[in-house]
Amino acid sequence: MAARTVEPAASTPPLPFMAASADCPYRAMFEHITSKWGVLVLVQLSHGTLRWAELRRSIEGVTEKMLAQTLRTLEADGLVRREALPVVPPHVEYSLTADGHDVVARLTPVLEWLHTYVDRRD
Repeated sequence: MAARTVEPAASTPPLPFMAASADCPYRAMFEHITSKWGVLVLVQLSHGTLRWAELRRSIEGVTEKMLAQTLRTLEADGLVRREALPVVPPHVEYSLTADGHDVVARLTPVLEWLHTYVDRRD
């Protein structure tokens, strides 16, 4: 099936930033959020607080290295909260910040569209 080309509506306002530009100050965070593992981590954490091992088990195919890197990046971006509890053995929990919940709410319609689109193509 050939992909459809749709011209943007004349009334569509321009984006408030130019993510396509290499010097866009928002581009790095855009890439963090929309990366393969970034989206999956954000969506999984939108269901509630998870320990590292629980999160890793819930995302098939993610390596320990990629999960750790993604969590550090999203934490630095202010989207994920890491809480190390003072117990033995160490217990670390991850959850979304208010901004993390906000970005997931904005990603959800895209993910819903994707689900519908893939089902329609089959």
